[in-house]
Amino acid sequence: MINFLKYTKLYAFISILVISVGMTSLFMYGPKLSIDFTGGAILDYSFNKPVSEGEVVNILVKNSLSIVDESRQSPTRILIRTKLISDEKEALVRKDLEKKLGVKIKLLRFETVGPTLGVEVMRKTLAASFVAIIGILLYLTFAFKRMNYGVAAVVAMFHDFLVVVGCYSIISHFFGAEMDTLFVTALLTTLSFSVHDTIVVFDKIREHEKYSSLPLTIMANKAFTETVVRSVNNSLTIILMLVPLMIFGGSSIRFFAVALLIGTITGMYSSPFVATPFLVFLESRRKVK
Repeated sequence: MINFLKYTKLYAFISILVISVGMTSLFMYGPKLSIDFTGGAILDYSFNKPVSEGEVVNILVKNSLSIVDESRQSPTRILIRTKLISDEKEALVRKDLEKKLGVKIKLLRFETVGPTLGVEVMRKTLAASFVAIIGILLYLTFAFKRMNYGVAAVVAMFHDFLVVVGCYSIISHFFGAEMDTLFVTALLTTLSFSVHDTIVVFDKIREHEKYSSLPLTIMANKAFTETVVRSVNNSLTIILMLVPLMIFGGSSIRFFAVALLIGTITGMYSSPFVATPFLVFLESRRKVK
């Protein structure tokens, strides 16, 4: 039997450190939201020869485009985010670029989202997350007959939420990843994975409670020892799939795989090292009262 609860303070320190770094990044640099939430247009241009990013931006500004952000994907590819423009305006801007730069441009992507739709997506995302959290709390309280199980699972889920958002904020700042609808999908998938892994450990603890009068700390250690191999194997199968997708996937899917990878790792960590110690803490307080 592994006495993993012996190092509860170490787990708390690791979690606080990771979350603090991520939240500091989020507040310092702010979330880099995609047009899915802010509204606007994305122009993804591929040139037949290397061009100056500054020259491209100057030409766009002279064409009365309000540039929100730009990033060089390669010497011959530039991704530009602007305020909302029409298809006709984009075609005129592209022709002007070709004429003034003496290049041929291939339009890889042109997407537009109205600001009203962006606000609606944000509102529905927050509402879906809130409903999911309440549903999970009620379900686990009903399934395990005690609210402490549900509260501990939700705390671990909130921990994973902060870790994923914080780490992705750092990646956004240094690598240009945007928080889009794919990121929301990865985030909600992470929360479901976290709860799934937590239920496996909690179910083992409940099983030991039925047939044993041992202290909860011992039963929790036994539950972790019995489920750790299964949990690691399950997570590794996901990680081994996400790593190649992250390395070889296209630009639109790469950061989605990165977010899922972070979520898988923190979900595997939080079940035994956040949810279970917090459950033991809550149950010990309940029994003392």
